[in-house]
Order: sequence, then C-alpha cells, then structure tokens
Amino acid sequence: MIRLSIAEAKARFSEVIREVQAGQDVIVTKGTGKEPVAAVIPIGRYRGGRGRVLGLARDWGAIRIGPDWAMDEEALLES
Repeated sequence: MIRLSIAEAKARFSEVIREVQAGQDVIVTKGTGKEPVAAVIPIGRYRGGRGRVLGLARDWGAIRIGPDWAMDEEALLES
C-alpha cells in the first residue's frame, strides 16, 4: 500500500495510476496529521464489492445477492 498526500498524488498522478494497474492500493492523505481521505484501488476490486454483512454472522462470511434476485421483502419474510 502506498500513502501519498493530495499534492503528491496530484503531481504523480500517472505514476499512481500505473501502481494501481499493477495491483497496488494508493491511500491519499490530507493535512499535517496525514488523515486518510481517499483510496485509489484497482477497478476489479471496486466492482467486486464485499457483499452484505449480517448482524451476528458478520464474521462468518458474506452473502452476495445477484442482479436477477426476484423476491421482494414481503416474500422473503414469509418464506
């Protein structure tokens, strides 16, 4: 993971994009405290998402609901 200030990321934007294409995460920071404000990540990970996190089962795994899901909330609760 690479950490850059906003000014550094702006000055080295082409390099940042090359690093991201190579699979690196780039964290952009702001201010003297270097507070993280953004992350530049490979598009495949952005599109992949993390799935839904369930209350008590949040540490057990993830559930992904596909775009073809046809059941509404009422039908789900009745099942």
